[in-house]
Amino acid sequence: MQTAVLCIDMQMGMADRIAAGRQQANPQAEAHVAALLALFRARGLPVVHVLHDEPGTPFARDLPGGAPMPCAMPVKGEPVLFKSRSSAFSGTGLDALLRQMGVGRIVVIGAVAAFCVTSTVRAASDLGFQVILPRDALLAFDLPAHDGGRLDAHEILRVTLSILGADFARLLRSDEVASALAS
Repeated sequence: MQTAVLCIDMQMGMADRIAAGRQQANPQAEAHVAALLALFRARGLPVVHVLHDEPGTPFARDLPGGAPMPCAMPVKGEPVLFKSRSSAFSGTGLDALLRQMGVGRIVVIGAVAAFCVTSTVRAASDLGFQVILPRDALLAFDLPAHDGGRLDAHEILRVTLSILGADFARLLRSDEVASALAS
């Protein structure tokens, strides 16, 4: 079965949040993203990038915040799709692209775990793709709580991974992905 890596929303707007001191759960996520992209490229496996492009936000493609982060810079020949919704499958043609490539399994990496990653993983599962989710290659930030205060980034990631791992994805560490590709 062909496996692709899907890199979601690794954009400078995320780097700006990190640089501003926003609490995050995976401080090594950028290094893990870069390592997984390098693994797939070295093995000649498909690499697909999906970037958020929403006018009026810091993530519009014509703004500095919309540019890819250095750790996730697309290389020549890699598809780059743009989305304006949470799921990478919404309005992007991603499903058709993956099927055209013969992909039946995806490794999802990127940002933000509780938002676009969650939406994408659930949609992928609903569409019949097998999903591998390297838990240390995801950006996850703290959030304001609906009833006041803030929710810790680590707890947000823990809950997100617990939900996704229960029914939608196989959870691994980045260093376990190479072995999983053989199975």
